[in-house]
Amino acid sequence: MAQQRIPVVMTFAGNDPTGGAGIQADIETIASMGCHAAPVITALTVQDTRNVVTFDEVAPTLVIEQARAVLEDMPVAAFKLGMLGSIENIEAIHTLLTDYPQVPVVLDPIIAAGGGTGLSDAAMREAMVSLLFPLTTILTPNSHEARLFATEADTLDACGQELLSMGCNFVLITGAHENSPHVENRFYGSMRHLETFTWERLPHSYHGSGCTLASSIAGLLAQGVEPFVAVHEAQEYTWESLKHGYRLGMGQHHPNRLFWARGEEEA
Repeated sequence: MAQQRIPVVMTFAGNDPTGGAGIQADIETIASMGCHAAPVITALTVQDTRNVVTFDEVAPTLVIEQARAVLEDMPVAAFKLGMLGSIENIEAIHTLLTDYPQVPVVLDPIIAAGGGTGLSDAAMREAMVSLLFPLTTILTPNSHEARLFATEADTLDACGQELLSMGCNFVLITGAHENSPHVENRFYGSMRHLETFTWERLPHSYHGSGCTLASSIAGLLAQGVEPFVAVHEAQEYTWESLKHGYRLGMGQHHPNRLFWARGEEEA
């Protein structure tokens, strides 16, 4: 009997030494989706569970060399993009993605760390819009990021429409940052609002929740799941990860992305 091939998801992200966000979050999530993670480091960060202190981007030539070595050896079934570090890295990743137009791309357009430290500037946002959005299958901004990218919009629905007009196939705007009793995540595609998903608001803030959501969507797309179902199932997985989360430091809680591996008695 032929061995079933495990889908490979290539993730571009920064390294978080707390293990809460970035590459480690992506690896744990992608593995939880039944896929193999191929991690490409784009930046090295100095951070704790409260905020990013500083970071240093990886040179674009090294980013692409990391990716090309894997792409020439393994069939990659999906790309996930997180913290990219510099305009030069965005340009390099754009060039690489154009060589794989049939591979779905999930972009988490990170602007700032959870503690507020900026991880991209206006020029980087412009580069993402012009170079990466047209190659993106599913964009996953939070509501704050959506408003910064969609500057002409006056509502979140208008943000969704404006982001679609920039070239993304689908947009999922997450609502944890909104002042609402429940979290409402809005999904857009085909130039219209497709669905609003409503989730119980949990009592804490979480380090790496956006990474978890985007990576789980990428893992499901790599498995061949169609976008609407992938977005729904990824939210369920992310919510459970947050519900089972834990606090290790003095700041945000860590999602427990391996909650599913615990026995019933332990749970």
